Amino acid sequence: MPRPSPQSAEARETLLLQRVAERDRQAFEELYNAYHRRLSRFLMRLAPRYDFAEEIINDTFWVVWRKAGEFRGASRVSTWIMGIAYRRALRALRDERQVTSIDRRLSEESTPDSDDSAATADMQDWISRGLSELSEEQRLTLEMAYFLGHSCEEIAAITGSPVGTIKARMFHAREKLRLSLPLLGGLAPRGPT
Repeated sequence: MPRPSPQSAEARETLLLQRVAERDRQAFEELYNAYHRRLSRFLMRLAPRYDFAEEIINDTFWVVWRKAGEFRGASRVSTWIMGIAYRRALRALRDERQVTSIDRRLSEESTPDSDDSAATADMQDWISRGLSELSEEQRLTLEMAYFLGHSCEEIAAITGSPVGTIKARMFHAREKLRLSLPLLGGLAPRGPT
């Protein structure tokens, strides 16, 4: 079965959202099912707790249900929904004053296939320590770009920040990692590239 083109998928999601604005519960259920897994993966990167992800997904779709009629098409439906989830998650994390460790995320996501588990654990610890040196905004920007595959423009739309700010966060985050990772590994940092 051929996969639907991105244009047809976007058109379908826009139509579903219009039906949700008209209080069509079946359309709401379809949209919820279409986004649940994607939002869950995204939210588990922010805070690796199933209950947190589910709560934010439910909050997100409550907002979608209430505000579907306000969607004007200035962005893709997916960007609009991800932006709602992102803002709800940040608010919840700030309310809880919870800063999660990338170490848990990396250790839960990877399962070594060989006897290299000690080396893998060391690598995860090293990367985790490097990422912990970044600000929350820098870390989340890198995760959305590298782990979730979002473009700078999409990240800007999701976070409500200018594209230039996203590019600056990525630049400064990579620069911090370039300088801190060798030190954390016991090596001298390389000069500017």
